[in-house]
Amino acid sequence: MEHRMKSLYGHRIPRGKAAATGLTVGALLATMGVVAASGADSHTSTGVAISTLKTSTYGTILVSRTTVYTLKPSKVACAASCLKAWPEVLLPTGVTKATVGHGVNAAKLGTVKRAGGRLQVTYGGKAIYWFSKDTTPGQIKGVLSDKWGKWSVVVTIKAAGGGTPTTTTTAGGGGGGIGF
Repeated sequence: MEHRMKSLYGHRIPRGKAAATGLTVGALLATMGVVAASGADSHTSTGVAISTLKTSTYGTILVSRTTVYTLKPSKVACAASCLKAWPEVLLPTGVTKATVGHGVNAAKLGTVKRAGGRLQVTYGGKAIYWFSKDTTPGQIKGVLSDKWGKWSVVVTIKAAGGGTPTTTTTAGGGGGGIGF
């Protein structure tokens, strides 16, 4: 006698087909998890990874899970309410440097000590931050000025004939931005 299982809709499914379907769905979910983890998550088991991503508007930018930014501060310090909108890119306790990803100049990565002894990642000597409204890699919603200052995306290679980057790594800056 053939064993059958009920589907969510009350239909009977032969056990062999149910098992095959379960394995297929499981494999699909596992594959999706691997792709999501390797593409968007830049936190490693030992720290934070900084890598690059090419954009049509700015050129090649730095990312760590999402786009990272630098701040040219105003007279208003970036304190608690600022850090809710602009979280610091902090290393886990006990980790002393960020992981260098593809396209990143390792010599420009560093850290600065923050409250409580935590280390914030820097690039070219400038502290880097995430923007809370960026939710995917390459999303750039944080190029703006607010009461804390002027926020700029970190551009490592300027877009060829594209938009004017706010931050660049070429000597002398570019487009009135911050030079690294």
